[in-house]
Amino acid sequence: QVQVVESGGGLVQAGGSLRLSCAASGSIVTINNMGWYRQAPGKQRELVADITSGGITDYAGSVKGRFTISRDNTKNTVYLQMNNLKPEDTAVYLCAATLRQGGTLGYTFHWGQGTQVTVSS
Repeated sequence: QVQVVESGGGLVQAGGSLRLSCAASGSIVTINNMGWYRQAPGKQRELVADITSGGITDYAGSVKGRFTISRDNTKNTVYLQMNNLKPEDTAVYLCAATLRQGGTLGYTFHWGQGTQVTVSS
């Protein structure tokens, strides 16, 4: 079994910062991409940032220059540093990992349970 667990959400004023963490655990052989998504009420889930095992990153246009994704492969952990937060960043932030489990050959996609980020104006 694999678990993907986020932490670090909360309430912050506009212009503030938060750092999210996400750790994957269990019978994991290797992790390919790790990413952060978000879903606001009444809106579709969207990709916020993504990072490959080699450190190549990709960002949604709305967060470029404000958010930074990074990962520690030794800890199967991905981080999202969010600076200059805006009220429109308010959403549930979900972590996702594409990984290969022990005893299998293919890669599977796993979601975390999400963490709430609320930015007040």
